[in-house]
Amino acid sequence: MDALFYDFKQAYFIRNGPLLADTLSPIALARDPNRLQLFYSQSDDYSIASDVKYQVLHYDKSMDITKAEANAWVDIYISYWKALGPILRAEGLDHDSDWSRVYDSWKEVANALIKGYSSGGFPSWTVPCLYMVGRHLRIFAIKADESIRAASGGIQMKTGGYQDDIASDVGKNEKLEDAARVINRIFTLCISDRAALEESRKWALYYTTNLLFKTYFKLNSVSLSKNILRALNASKTDMPPLESFPRSHIVTFKYYVGVIFFLEENYKQAEENLTEAYELCLSSSHRNRELILTYLIPTRLLTSRLLPSPSLLKLYPSLRKLFTPLVRAIRLGSLHDFDNALTAGEPEFVKRRIYLTLERGRDICLRNLLRKVCLNQGWKDDGQMRKVAVAEFVAAVGYSERGGKPLGNGEYLDRDDVECQLANMIYKDLMKGYISRDHGVVVLSKKGAFPGTGI
Repeated sequence: MDALFYDFKQAYFIRNGPLLADTLSPIALARDPNRLQLFYSQSDDYSIASDVKYQVLHYDKSMDITKAEANAWVDIYISYWKALGPILRAEGLDHDSDWSRVYDSWKEVANALIKGYSSGGFPSWTVPCLYMVGRHLRIFAIKADESIRAASGGIQMKTGGYQDDIASDVGKNEKLEDAARVINRIFTLCISDRAALEESRKWALYYTTNLLFKTYFKLNSVSLSKNILRALNASKTDMPPLESFPRSHIVTFKYYVGVIFFLEENYKQAEENLTEAYELCLSSSHRNRELILTYLIPTRLLTSRLLPSPSLLKLYPSLRKLFTPLVRAIRLGSLHDFDNALTAGEPEFVKRRIYLTLERGRDICLRNLLRKVCLNQGWKDDGQMRKVAVAEFVAAVGYSERGGKPLGNGEYLDRDDVECQLANMIYKDLMKGYISRDHGVVVLSKKGAFPGTGI
């Protein structure tokens, strides 16, 4: 017990937030792997209150801590000790771990911490404690919901995999919903602080915001994230500029804002935020860059009609496996291969919420096919308008959709359907020209018939 409170007092002496947050860690520290077991074993339900009071209230008077603060920390560490019992028991069991009890006990730690900031007046340098408690509240909530589903015969889902914020469609998430409400209280605690910026809890805003985003995404309640963004925009004048926050907070925030715009089909804003996140993200943060590219690649396909290079995909095996079949089909202009790749990857695309966006990539694939038809006709960049028979496009589309196979019995090419596709290409500015139905030709523009492709 002495070791933990030594760090507590040392943190207050040197005003070290991360060191103070370590005293509330529910997992073993690498530098002191036995601390949790020792701390828990050195007291009991009867004496924990007096033990903590002795350790916290008997401090060197040179410590910069008020009596109200000290009393608030007594309540927090009592709750922390009580939470360690269920945590240590749950981690020591392979089966039948009571993660619901773990969550409930850790929620008491969170409530005591929030009360400490509200009434105890904790200084701003202590906000890493909010990070520690909030982050693990979410983790314990997910584990509790999983254990409830497993006990009722549901499918147990893993946390910490490729994308920890993918929504669960199995069972309810009662504990995670409750955790979202608690984390929202932490967000309110920070955004409502009226202290001067150098002493403000607002420095914890973006970390807390990112924690809420992750929670809402997991709950498949992305729309609630818009409320958080509105609150941030309303308080912008009273907040430090975004670039003043730690890089990790900015990258995560930009990533989630980008994904929110992506899901709203506001691809211009999505590209802007995701690009910023990718450029700020450290090259060593391989998984984070992979997450950003999961949405940035489909976004740029629609906004800039750009495909990821083989050298980029080579760096990320998961993304290479995911996108290479589609990228290859688009480059070849093979509608058959594109449709097959989209169907084969549909479960993963839907899971990552990118299916509908990738489906629109078929237009780029069709554009490349039509461009090849023109090149095959002996296209020359001589400033003359070009006419290509609609029948040529009909044959090419039919051939590409069938994967080169001949028409079967009873099958035919629907000329009107292909003409409709050509009209859509012109409308979407993927092809410049017009259809002359009287002459059965497509009259293409003198220059930039297929914008961005060189012809």
